[in-house]
Amino acid sequence: MNVLLIGSGGRESALAWKIAQSPKLTKLYAAPGNPGIADIATNLNIKVSDFDGIAKAVKDNDIRLVVVGPEVPLIDGLADYLRSIENPPLVCGPTKDGAQLEGSKDFAKQFMVRHNIPTARYQTFNGDTYNQAVDFLKTLQPPYVLKADGPAAGKGVIIENDFQVACNELKEMFSGKFGKSSAEVVIEEFLSGIELSVFVLTDGHGGYVTLPEAKDYKRIGENDEGLNTGGMGSVSPVPFADEEFRQKIDTHIIKPTIDGLIAEKIDYRGFIFFGLINVKGDPYVIEYNVRMGDPETESVMLRIEGDLLDLMEAAANGDLKGKSIKFNPKTAATVMLVSGGYPGDYEKGKEISGCETVKTSQVFHAGTKMKDGKLVTDGGRVIAVTALGDDISLALAAALQDANKITFDGAYHRRDIGKDLIKFGRKSK
Repeated sequence: MNVLLIGSGGRESALAWKIAQSPKLTKLYAAPGNPGIADIATNLNIKVSDFDGIAKAVKDNDIRLVVVGPEVPLIDGLADYLRSIENPPLVCGPTKDGAQLEGSKDFAKQFMVRHNIPTARYQTFNGDTYNQAVDFLKTLQPPYVLKADGPAAGKGVIIENDFQVACNELKEMFSGKFGKSSAEVVIEEFLSGIELSVFVLTDGHGGYVTLPEAKDYKRIGENDEGLNTGGMGSVSPVPFADEEFRQKIDTHIIKPTIDGLIAEKIDYRGFIFFGLINVKGDPYVIEYNVRMGDPETESVMLRIEGDLLDLMEAAANGDLKGKSIKFNPKTAATVMLVSGGYPGDYEKGKEISGCETVKTSQVFHAGTKMKDGKLVTDGGRVIAVTALGDDISLALAAALQDANKITFDGAYHRRDIGKDLIKFGRKSK
């Protein structure tokens, strides 16, 4: 079958790498793709927001399945649009109704409450209810958690220890710190624990498969210090997610979520990302995303054995019944190379060298482009390097060794991805 992958980042690079291994694939297209994806697919110069252009590409290239990588086109209704055209393709991605799980933090929290899914206590406010928001903050213990209601590229969350600073941040959010996404703000109690990401692929009819879990690292600095980013690296599996803990996730979070979507008549066919936190041995939901995570996908894809395209086609077709998934038992570690100055101001157009010297790890392009025949930086997060190893230490060492082979002016990467998990040993499978 011909497949069209929507997106251009590291997540899409990893998905393209995995899709390309499928015996069911005839030809892979990407819109718009990136130089790394171009090695295994045909890139189409179509923006993810150009629904008409995507529909034309579907028709012109006899596309059977569209896989939507990023959240914004899903929130804007791309899946609904494609399912309404003449001779519609299968779409791996939720409808606009389902995408509200990520498109609105308030919707997601209300959904969790309706279906008894464990999450932090919260309330939602806007600029007109600022005083009530301050009153609610007074009922909470620091640190204070403020979340932009709408999507903010993974950066719309503020965690602040000082009450007055939190109040000032709240004012800035209402005043447009995250654009229209923070016109409403969810304030919730802080949950103390260690986070992880869990992913499922579901078919809209109760069928689902659970993918390998992962842990990502958001802070720019080592030891989780400094500003939040879109993600500086990831590891999979997560050692503290043993069989008992994963069973709790399935029973208390995954199944109630999927049953809740069906009960609310939301036809959800695609990936669900559960941002979870382990609080004294019990999982709580921090957030939903309606797509795979980035940089978690770069680790997860290396641990999936078998044909992911077959599973995505089955999910989009509404029939995952009887399907299963196998995992590589090794550990995957991903190190993200970023531009100097990121997540603040940074320059683009820096020439990248050394990718071709990496032989054992997988190199996934995130923010790159070709200019005058040369590969150059085109974003804050530039290249992800993922390696497999028998444990976290070995996988990280291999990823770092290869990451050091890739150079560009101002390149930076963390060297401590996954080190906080070594104390747990290796329990997950």
